[in-house]
Amino acid sequence: MQPDPATNANTSSQQPAPRRRKTGAVLAPLIVFAVLVAVFGFALKTGDPSKLPSALIGKPAPQTEFAPLPGLATDGQAVPGFSSAELANGKPVVVNFWASWCVPCAEEQPLLVKLQQRTGVALYGVNYKDDPVSARRFLGRFGNPFAAVGVDPNGRGAIEWGVYGMPETFVLNGKGEIIYKHVGPVSAQSLAEKVEPMIVEAQKAAAVGNAASTAPASSAAPASGATQPN
Repeated sequence: MQPDPATNANTSSQQPAPRRRKTGAVLAPLIVFAVLVAVFGFALKTGDPSKLPSALIGKPAPQTEFAPLPGLATDGQAVPGFSSAELANGKPVVVNFWASWCVPCAEEQPLLVKLQQRTGVALYGVNYKDDPVSARRFLGRFGNPFAAVGVDPNGRGAIEWGVYGMPETFVLNGKGEIIYKHVGPVSAQSLAEKVEPMIVEAQKAAAVGNAASTAPASSAAPASGATQPN
């Protein structure tokens, strides 16, 4: 019995559709990946990591909580971890994601120490997927500018913060909102031109806001010689 040519034609005409759907499913993630690579490559090529997009700018810090780095102490006092709720304390703060195995982190650490000394801003460190002993040794060698150091052993906190890689630095205003993100190690130039101006402006805004909130309500006194209503 010979196959029906019409049946074969119908069958062959229906086959490309699944292939097209399969091809589209394969290409979609590749296209997304290519776009991300292009954006990241552009930022590196221009030498301006801040050009990398962040959906968190202008928004409150992600709801995260970082346990303290085990065994870390300063002047005999244990250094605490922190939660995002503590970052909205009425003063600007800086959050830095770092790791002892990260070479650029070691290069920027002395600059962060000087940044804290110059501006007085509170720095919060997040130790990313690290060994506690190595992390403590890193801080002992390169300096510890952090008021609190939390750990992110599985990287979930970094995902919530939209971290691309180590290191990354965030500047938050007194309301706990992210106002600036720096991808990659900070340099003396990026600190002077971008990070510090953001901190100073946030400090001024926080001072004005705090003064306004603590100022006593002034009662309107009648002018001298004014007639009081009956």
